[in-house]
Amino acid sequence: MALININLKSGTVDKERDIVVGIDLGTTNSLVAYIKDGQPVCVADTTGKNTLVPSVLHFDTVHTEGGIVVGDVAKEKLVTDPQNTIYSVKRLMGKSYKDVSGFENYFGYTIIDAPDEETLVKIRVRDTFYTPVELSSFILKELKTRIETTLGQPITKAVITVPAYFNDSQRQATRDAGKLAGLDVLRIVNEPTAAALAYGLDRNTEGGETIAVFDLGGGTFDISILQIQDGIFEVLSTHGDTFLGGDDFDRVLIDFWLKQQNIPNDLIFNDKEFGQTIRLAAEKAKKALSTEGVFETHVRGYNLTITREEFDILITLLVERTIESCKKALADAKLKTSDIQSVVMVGGSTRVPLVKKRVAEFFGKPVFDNINPDEVVALGAAIQADVLAGNQRDVLLIDITPLSLGIETVGGLMDVIIPRNSKIPTKAARQYTTSVDGQKNLKVAVYQGERDLVAHNRKLGEFVLRGIPPMPAGLPKIDIAFYLDADGILRVKAKELRSNVEQEVKMKSSYGLSDEEMAMMLIDSIQNAESDMRARALLEARNEANNVVLAAEKFIVQNTAILSDEEMALTKELTEKLRQTVAGDSKDAINAAMEELNTYTTPLAHRALDANIAEAMKGKPINAE
Repeated sequence: MALININLKSGTVDKERDIVVGIDLGTTNSLVAYIKDGQPVCVADTTGKNTLVPSVLHFDTVHTEGGIVVGDVAKEKLVTDPQNTIYSVKRLMGKSYKDVSGFENYFGYTIIDAPDEETLVKIRVRDTFYTPVELSSFILKELKTRIETTLGQPITKAVITVPAYFNDSQRQATRDAGKLAGLDVLRIVNEPTAAALAYGLDRNTEGGETIAVFDLGGGTFDISILQIQDGIFEVLSTHGDTFLGGDDFDRVLIDFWLKQQNIPNDLIFNDKEFGQTIRLAAEKAKKALSTEGVFETHVRGYNLTITREEFDILITLLVERTIESCKKALADAKLKTSDIQSVVMVGGSTRVPLVKKRVAEFFGKPVFDNINPDEVVALGAAIQADVLAGNQRDVLLIDITPLSLGIETVGGLMDVIIPRNSKIPTKAARQYTTSVDGQKNLKVAVYQGERDLVAHNRKLGEFVLRGIPPMPAGLPKIDIAFYLDADGILRVKAKELRSNVEQEVKMKSSYGLSDEEMAMMLIDSIQNAESDMRARALLEARNEANNVVLAAEKFIVQNTAILSDEEMALTKELTEKLRQTVAGDSKDAINAAMEELNTYTTPLAHRALDANIAEAMKGKPINAE
């Protein structure tokens, strides 16, 4: 194994007066909170009333730069300019094209297609291509500006929450978004853990406590079962539905009114102003029926009414879907409802009386709902942030690793395997593959640091995995595992999973970092986040484009008999255009040329596949029943 000494520090902020904020980066709304006079509070807008920032971005046609608005103003553009208004970015964080295949049409904006299903998604806004990380950073910048305006001082450190089911890629994407927004993300905290912290459920848990966190937001639902023991939170199970939330309550209400008033269904799509108006009326009705027995309004001369009883009937099936998820989460945790001591309600949609009633009935106990369900996660994040700021002396912090650890990938990029501030001891692994046909050896270079390019990070050592059986590029599966123990010793192992070829080496190169060196590396990563992101995006676009060029050239050679002369010529022309564009420095131009080639060749590839299958099946008997 490779042995590398890593210098570990406490992970707390050096100065007590430094403020660390808690951020709930939500699918529908986002919030920022901090500790004021010993209590967590969410930061409101200039009116002092609204703490929610809609997680919506609009790209203004007037401006080429700086023309991005976030929040309520952007939300107004969802219907009138959907192509340039981005929402639900959180659903795309760390996702590949394969992950979103089948529901990309759910979004009103353009998610570009790619031949490589493993490639992370990109969103096209006019002639510019954005990643979910970049888009999320704009939302985080808005939250950063909001709290800096309120407190009158710069904010550079934050705790950000994510769903319990987020994988390593999604968590790393959230960290990257924070860095791009100018924030040092001290910790990524699970949303149900943050909610439990807000209710103080980490206190007085002698003997342990098992809790359920029921989170029903505007667009998503998840239920998490947590075990709390001596202040340590363990997620036993999580279940949910990424397409179930308050928006669905609004939709069934709209359908009810359309039938009630004999309004044509397509009117809300053809008449955008009417569609937006009736959607806002449905949202208003849903909120009103949480405290009133009947709701009535007028839209375009239509008298729209609904009672609490009618609304409950409409949403019963949706609510029961959440209960089914609760059953599955309990089954996965191998628990019964009687094993749950507390039930915490999170998300604005849990205000609906029927939701609270059914959850309480299912678990057989009253629910915790006396904290604003929209704010509870952000408030918990602020409590965790205050702990990391060193302001709560009675809380013991588990040791963490102060700088990210990763390896060099194609183009000199740093791929993080163990992120900065990960609790130790810990282990993490990722799978890689070869980039050249018949490649027999793979160099594994290990780095420590926060910059996107390895040239800016500290090299800890390298070794070579030898004896990989010759295979086409992309076919080998190479597992690279990092094991970081409580003493800060890192062991690195590489294994080709198809052949079980494994490499273990000792590295003599090992040295620690002083506090000053570590601080400078962190400062550099924040100050250069934007340029690093541009450099990474360009390199990633080049790598992807080179793969597309190679695939296109192979496709032409293998399918000469199927393609017409015109198709062959245009495919070659678009391939050459992409090859020339790769030599340039515009990632948007590369992505545009790549999309043009993919769009043209996709139907050709489908036709070639059909022809090859037909040829393979020729003359083979078909069994009849």
